[in-house]
Amino acid sequence: MKVAELFHTGLTVSDLDRSIAFYRDLLGLELVSQWDSGEPYLRTVVGYPDAELRIALLRLPRGSVGASGHHIELLEYRAPRGVRGDARTFNPGNAHIAFMVEDLDAAYADLKAKGVRFKSAPVGITHGRNRGAKAVYFLDPDDITLELIQPAPRPVTEAHAGQRAG
Repeated sequence: MKVAELFHTGLTVSDLDRSIAFYRDLLGLELVSQWDSGEPYLRTVVGYPDAELRIALLRLPRGSVGASGHHIELLEYRAPRGVRGDARTFNPGNAHIAFMVEDLDAAYADLKAKGVRFKSAPVGITHGRNRGAKAVYFLDPDDITLELIQPAPRPVTEAHAGQRAG
């Protein structure tokens, strides 16, 4: 088997409306569609014969730098109702999503002022393939870990420096 492309990332949330507001209004994602489903195929896929879900798809707005066909799918199980697990990042089965930003310090200040919970202030990455970048972890309303990362500055090459001067 060979995977052809990433399609979407699904996150189970406790309150779909609250999560849509967070991802759309605070992070700037675009709400693509929203629906309720208890369809037999979905019940089979998720493995719960009585499943009733509220679902929303979000993505980076079209025309955004880095916009792709990848979506974030938010799922609220109306039935069966779930219970919050231990979402600490060191637990197996935990995952996170990283969002790239151009100005991490500004994004951090803006989101912090709006009440978003962070695990730290932005930190410079000093080792590995992202050396020179900056990153920070933060939490969505259901304590799902998210990350903001500002890429390392690109080195200015002589060819690019000449183009800028001319």
